[in-house]
Amino acid sequence: MQNNTFSTLFVGQNLIKLLEVDSTNNFVKHLVSNSEPLTEGTVIMADHQFAGRGQQSNVWHTEPGLNLTFSIYLKPNFLPITKQFLLNMAISIGIRKALQVFIKEGIKVKWPNDIYHGDRKMGGVLIENILAGSTYKASIIGIGLNVNQSVFAPELQNRATSMKGILQEDVNLFQVLAEICSNIEKQYLRLKSGNYKDLIADYVSGLYKFDTLSSYRQNGEIIEGRIIEVTEAGMLVLLVDGEKKEYNFKEIAFLNHTT
Repeated sequence: MQNNTFSTLFVGQNLIKLLEVDSTNNFVKHLVSNSEPLTEGTVIMADHQFAGRGQQSNVWHTEPGLNLTFSIYLKPNFLPITKQFLLNMAISIGIRKALQVFIKEGIKVKWPNDIYHGDRKMGGVLIENILAGSTYKASIIGIGLNVNQSVFAPELQNRATSMKGILQEDVNLFQVLAEICSNIEKQYLRLKSGNYKDLIADYVSGLYKFDTLSSYRQNGEIIEGRIIEVTEAGMLVLLVDGEKKEYNFKEIAFLNHTT
């Protein structure tokens, strides 16, 4: 464990660096299950994560030493568990705003929380909540971001990108991590203040395919619609043939070459 020079109140002030781990989220869960005293805002960072996971049990592939794979430990016990998607919104906004410091145009969040530049994925988030009865005990925010990777597996060539691929130069991993921690903290405190309406509006305005007529797969059928909002509970709202329709996770899939 070490202190560092992050300009934050608590996120990233306690940083644990690992050379290799199955997943940083698992490492945090292990610490918590062993009743280790863990400070809110602790960041676990690994050079190599050999069993990283994405949403819906997808495997997150990353080249050792070139990218960011880390987890943030938070205690959002101020948030009702019925509003847990708002934490996802705050995290997603924080990452988007951090990356916009380096990349001025094109950074979007693909619902619910993949990080995109144009039509290519550059990162993702996996949030695992630990509940005690009907209240939050803790939340583990796992983040994977392609930073300096320039070669991807053949099946990902047209679907993935990195900061280096966009900027055509190497990027300092620590600077990116510091910016992400700072912006996540800002959005987390915004969430804590209870200003949900502005938070939701900010999240929706930065969505991939927002207010753009696009194709989706729903129940095996192809539909066309526009994303017009996301509810407080995280439902994706599309305008389809003039009618508002709400979809939960796994009920709808984006149809494009990057899916």
